[in-house]
Amino acid sequence: MSAIFEQPTLWQRARPLLFGYDAMLVLAILLLAAAGLVTMYSAGFDHGTRFVDHGRNMLLAAAIMVVVAQIPPQRLMELAVPLYAVGVALLVATALFGITKKGATRWLNVGVVIQPSEVLKIATPLMLAWWFQKREGALRIPDFLVAIALLAIPVGLIVKQPDLGTALLVLSAGVYVIFFAGLSWKLIAPVLIAFTVGIAALVLAQDRICQPDVAWPLLRDYQKHRVCTLLDPSTDPLGRGFHIIQAMIAIGSGGITGKGFMKGTQTHLEFIPERTTDFVFAAFAEEFGLAGGIALLVGFLFLIYRGLWIAAEAPTLFARLLAGSITLSFFTYAMVNMGMVSGILPVVGVPLPFVSYGGTAMVTLGLGLGMLMSIAKSRRLMQS
Repeated sequence: MSAIFEQPTLWQRARPLLFGYDAMLVLAILLLAAAGLVTMYSAGFDHGTRFVDHGRNMLLAAAIMVVVAQIPPQRLMELAVPLYAVGVALLVATALFGITKKGATRWLNVGVVIQPSEVLKIATPLMLAWWFQKREGALRIPDFLVAIALLAIPVGLIVKQPDLGTALLVLSAGVYVIFFAGLSWKLIAPVLIAFTVGIAALVLAQDRICQPDVAWPLLRDYQKHRVCTLLDPSTDPLGRGFHIIQAMIAIGSGGITGKGFMKGTQTHLEFIPERTTDFVFAAFAEEFGLAGGIALLVGFLFLIYRGLWIAAEAPTLFARLLAGSITLSFFTYAMVNMGMVSGILPVVGVPLPFVSYGGTAMVTLGLGLGMLMSIAKSRRLMQS
């Protein structure tokens, strides 16, 4: 009789925190984290305490991942509406009372200075997954229109700050949820065609529309300059084109196998701007070359593959939509960052997961990975 009321031991209480994770996903995370630490040690060698801080941020993200992984997807679903509402309210407060730095109002002082837009990277796909779960089996066009409105609100507020990079990440995370929910290709195809035609027209007419006296609707001057610099960085090699040119020199000089660890001249002679944050991939490619770049890509592809597998095997629509969106968000991070550093996409503030320095981005990464782990664990519990 006493055995019924026997208190669990400390080991029995701690065991769920240490076991039950998706082994393949953990392996992908460890490999990418190792690559990030090695890169930061070199790129941040003469940059203060960046390496130590990066390691601390990784430990913080790991702790957040472990905690969030213990929350069942049903509880995550309950958090969707309040988290989204708080996130949007903070964005409105930022627009009214935010801190302005370098012409952008992205920060809010609530005792500590925070960047509310980071919350929406997680809150937006959570909210949209909740919305579609509530309407499972009876989805109609008006439901997709409501979802688009729920997505447009935070994206519009973030663009207004302006913060094009974060807006792109929030937009892509929301679009992935809407796509996985079953949006028809008949609606997607015209948008893709219009986008492709617009890019082609932009390239053909760049000499005329990139003139200083030509204004672009809906875009600020610095955003216009970023696009025009992408099309031809040599027009301002010591100014707006400097970042892209130096990054491409670093990547090209790395060759097939790279210059070797700690031997990147562009990196250590400080020719690469933001070499520990947005342009850290240039430092990595210079020292590890094409082979290292391919290995890093394979690591991200493995992470994405495993995340999509977890999404496909998830027990509920909410879990499938959330896991799929979070996984493809990692794809967006990596694609946009590597693309802008390589000179094939405009320069926007998008970090490279696990590799770029940044505490807030690492916390968001830990939250996303924790949710993926939670969904993977819930599937195992249902099978057992």
